[in-house]
Amino acid sequence: MWKMFSKDEKGFTGLEAAIVLVAFVVVAAVFSYVMLGAGFYTTQKSQEVVHTGVQQASSSVELSGDVVAKSDDGNTEIDTVTLFLQLTSGGSPVDMAKTLIVVSAPDIEPSELKLGAVADGDEFAIAARYNGNTDDLIDRFEKFQITIDLDQVAADAATPTSVGANSEFQLEIKPPQGATYTIHRTAPAAISDIMTLV
Repeated sequence: MWKMFSKDEKGFTGLEAAIVLVAFVVVAAVFSYVMLGAGFYTTQKSQEVVHTGVQQASSSVELSGDVVAKSDDGNTEIDTVTLFLQLTSGGSPVDMAKTLIVVSAPDIEPSELKLGAVADGDEFAIAARYNGNTDDLIDRFEKFQITIDLDQVAADAATPTSVGANSEFQLEIKPPQGATYTIHRTAPAAISDIMTLV
């Protein structure tokens, strides 16, 4: 009977159990740290993707006020179009030097205009800057008065034409980043010196 309780080295002692338990806890802690780190990294990257997507999908400029047109000397066609642009709420600054304005109409193929000193058939001009400095960036609270020589754009078309009474035309403002902002207008039935286009 005493032989049953004899010392045997095949048993599992409390010290060995503690060592194994500590090893399991350390492995679990390292694994959970790695998994949490990967989760936080993935969350951060997905937030960046969402913010970038929202920036790309939303337009960063908007129309501020009416689109005003001036006629030629004979009051038969639209000569220039003036509009005011500002940033959308929460929008980032827009560099007008890198912005394109595409003019099109049923009789005018799309014509890309870049920023220039004077509005003509190839360029639009910044006639005035309000609430800001003299650079070409539309910043927060700034408004830019943009002039487009619609008559010259129509005259420079492959088939020279003009935008007269009841004619439709479209302006697409394409900033370097963000969605295109489209303005669709129709000339009134009677052309006068100064007109508000709707």
